Parts: sequence; structure tokens; C-alpha cells
Amino acid sequence: MTTDAQPTIKFADLGLPESLLKAIQELGYETPSPIQAQAIPHLLAGDDVVGQAQTGTGKTAAFALPTLSRIDANKRKVQALVLTPTRELAQQVAEACERYARGVKGMSVLAVYGGAAYRPQLRALERGTQIVVGTPGRIMDYLRKGHLKLDSLQTLVLDEADEMLKMGFQEDVEWILQHTPSERQTALFSATMPPEIRAIINNYQRDPVTVQITGKKVTVDSVKQSYWMVQGRHKDEALDHVMDRVEFDAAICFVRTRDRCESMASHLRGHGIAVASLHGDMAQRERERTIESLKSGDIDVIVATDVAARGLDVPRITLVVNVDIPHDSEAYVHRIGRTGRAGRTGQAIMLCTPRERRLLRSIEHTVGQKIEAFKLPSVDDVVERRTSELVEQLAEVQADGDLSESLSLVETFSEQLEIPIEEVAALLLKKLTDQNPLRPQERPDITASDRPDRGDRGDRPRRERGERGGKGKGRREPDVALVTYRVEVGAQDGIKPGNLVGAIANEAGLSSNNIGNIRIRNGFTLVDLPDEMPKQIESHLAKVRVCGKQLKISRDKGPRKG
Repeated sequence: MTTDAQPTIKFADLGLPESLLKAIQELGYETPSPIQAQAIPHLLAGDDVVGQAQTGTGKTAAFALPTLSRIDANKRKVQALVLTPTRELAQQVAEACERYARGVKGMSVLAVYGGAAYRPQLRALERGTQIVVGTPGRIMDYLRKGHLKLDSLQTLVLDEADEMLKMGFQEDVEWILQHTPSERQTALFSATMPPEIRAIINNYQRDPVTVQITGKKVTVDSVKQSYWMVQGRHKDEALDHVMDRVEFDAAICFVRTRDRCESMASHLRGHGIAVASLHGDMAQRERERTIESLKSGDIDVIVATDVAARGLDVPRITLVVNVDIPHDSEAYVHRIGRTGRAGRTGQAIMLCTPRERRLLRSIEHTVGQKIEAFKLPSVDDVVERRTSELVEQLAEVQADGDLSESLSLVETFSEQLEIPIEEVAALLLKKLTDQNPLRPQERPDITASDRPDRGDRGDRPRRERGERGGKGKGRREPDVALVTYRVEVGAQDGIKPGNLVGAIANEAGLSSNNIGNIRIRNGFTLVDLPDEMPKQIESHLAKVRVCGKQLKISRDKGPRKG
């Protein structure tokens, strides 16, 4: 089934339990997205489901809500397992499940992934949890060692299945599928349906119902949209750049969480910006006061979460900054809709990390247009603009009337300070611009590499990939020069290419396309990685554990004696 239309039904029409409906309502959701409206009834009925939809169409809720509704919270055994390609997605799915289930007493959700400490995850498994969300490598580790038991499993979800296969996890996913109860319900969600995904559907699902969603194109013509590619650790600094150099009347900066909301508002306040936070935990009266302050001009910037900003309509907002990119593309449209209202034009800037290109592509698909890279105004451009604005303001004062009293004061200042009138004018201008300097602060360039995503060029088979991915299907040439590294985990430890690719991609923030040949030996493994990989990332990777052992990564120096 295929649809482009938004459903007219409500969540209450889908057969979900009251506790989940209440949580949905508190989160501000009103009507289900197309994939939610179509997938939820089938999953509630126990059907296997294949969902084809882009990131940002609401698929997490499409599988999380029916999965939660079928779980017995009194039974402290794993009843649902969700496989994701990356640790970030595992965290996001787990957090979403926790939000939806916060009204269900005794419900527990656990995220497990490589690069994190074993002990806390093991303790959580020992205490008992109903839902486990994780990456294939860590799930396999726990299954092999008997820490994760799936004898009570009811539902298995493969989220972003095509991404898992691109990262070399196909063998791992199939191994996990083979170690789950045959009577389980299986839901598979994928943006594309390559032959490898079809094979999994044919081999591991029972008469699945297919739900295919073609994203609705949304245009926001009154808003100029752009993205700025920066490293995650530079996002706060990037926002400082934007606040310092981009012209706006009032601005709203979107983040994902309440804590991030408060910390970002505090950060901006420390830079002399009149700012307030707006999040779901605020009392309604406090929220209303904050919005009135923005309308009146007492504050110029709000840092907000999605739920808190729903329905926000302040005409003087001319800038929206997506500090944290939403995982739901429809949320992005709602966000940028806070500007460019009532016939005005607005500007929306996304602070995007290289690992978030997938979300950027999904947003472009939703809004139906290519989003251009942001060009930070130069210092000279800002000085020229602000000087022109000041000249206009002075011209307005000049046109207002008599300046004789002011001229008399200037002459008095000149006599008392014993300086020429020109210097008095300079002093007055300096005092006027101390709070709002004409020249913005000089800052280092923090733009990250923004090479085109090779995925847009089609799948060009790459030969001689060594052992990585088993057959080397769909691999692409790396974007950067590679050198060989050695890790002290090998075949005797049970390592597979997918384990290593997943761990390095997650922990180093590398695209899997920039991880080259992998040659597994008995006691160690050789892997080709970017030549210019920062030392701090190399040091971090050395401590990452795969198959229970630290990688102890180092540049390969050839055969070792002894």
C-alpha cells in the first residue's frame, strides 16, 4: 500500500492502550503519521511488517507503540529486541520507548552498544528488562556469553535495515535472527529495498504486510534554509558565530532535551544575549511570560524543545537555528515554520555534523528542495552592514528635529575634556557601540569537511575488499587517503568485519565509506583508516572494546618479531 496523504484518524483510533495514548498526548502529538497509521494496527494484530520509509517519517513510534502495548510489564524478561546500525540510533530509540512508556509501571528499556562499559549493561540485564535496543555486535556478544536470553522474545525489530547491511552487519543480523524464537513477530524498516533486504524478508518473516510511504513534499518558500557542517564538539561555538554575525530581530534555537535547553540558554546568557529557555517541564504561566517577553522585545532569543514550541507564533522571529537536528523531518518543518510568517521572510540554519548527513538528506526529501551550505558572513561584511544601519539610525535622528541642545552638550564635553569635538563624537560612538560592537569577534573556522555523500552517486562495486563485509558488495571508494592500522583483536577472539566497522564508525564518527580493507588474522586485525585521523580519536579507539577485548589500535609497522 502506498500513500502521500496524511491520515485523518487520531491515535485513539488505532487501538493503543490508554497509558500510551496519555503519553502521546503529553508529548504533543495529535495525529499519526502515514506510516504510524498503517503499521500500528498490523503490529498490534501480531502481523509481521515490512515498512519502507525515509528517516523522519515517524517510524520509531510506528514500531515502538505497538511493541510496548504487547509487553507484560510484570514479567522481567526480554520480550522485545530492536536492532539498529549505530549507537546513536540505539540511544534515540531507547529514549523514545522510555518517553512513550513513562506511564507504564515496571516497564524497563535498555540500550546496549559497543564502546560502552559492559558492567552497567550487564547489571541491567541481570535485574531484568523487557525491551533491549542495541547494535548487532554487542547483542551478539551478550547472546554468546549467555547474558542475554531471548526465550521470552515476542517482537524483533530491524530498524534502518539497509544501513545495517551497508555497514557490513548482514551476517551478524542473520546470526541473531537464527538465535531468536521461531514464533516471534518480526518488523523490518528500511528506506530502500536492495536484494539483501529482500532475502532477509523471504527467509525470516512470515507473510509480512508491506507498508510503503512516499514522503510528502513540503515547501517553505518564505524561509531561506541552509546547513552548516561542523563537528559535534563545535556546535556551541558555531551558534556563537551565528548569533554574532547573522542579522535577526528575534531568534529561536531548537535543541532536543530539557537539559540541553537550559545549558544552551545559560551559554548564550554568558555571552550577553537576552535569552530564555522554553521546555515541556515549565509551568504554563511561566511559558506564557517567556513568550510575552519575546514578543515585547525584553528578550531576543529563545532556546526551545519541540514540545514547548508547538503553536508558538511570534511575528518578530526572523531566525530559526536547529542546534540539534530533529530525527523527525516533519518536526523540522514545524520548527522552521516559526519564522517567515504573516508574509514575512525568515532564515533557518541547521548545525549539522558529518554523521547527520542522513538526517539532512531526509529533511531535503521532505521539504522537496536542496538545502544549501551556509556561508558565514565575513567580518568586513558585518561591519559594512552594521555601519549602514547606524547611518540610517543617525539620519532618522537628524530628521526628527532640532540638534542645538545636543551640539551645546558636545561643546561642553569638548571644553571640559580638553579634546576636539571630533574626539568627543568618537567617544560617544564608542560608548554607543560597546554593547553592540560594529566589528564581530574574530573566531577560527570550524567548518567540517563537506564532501558530497557518495551514496548519491549510486553503488559502484569495489573489488578486492579483502575480508570486509564478506563479499564486498556495494562498497564505494573512500573519500580520503587511507593508511593501515593494527588492532589487537583477531579471529581467535571471534571478531568479524561488521563488529569492527560498527565500532569504529560509532566511536570515531567516521562514515563506513572511509573504512577500507579489513584483514583478519588469528591474533590481530589490519584495517585501513584515514591518514589524517586525529590523535585523540586514535587514543579513544584504543580503549574501545570489541568481542570483549580492547582494540589497542596503532599504526601498523609491519610484521612484529616474536
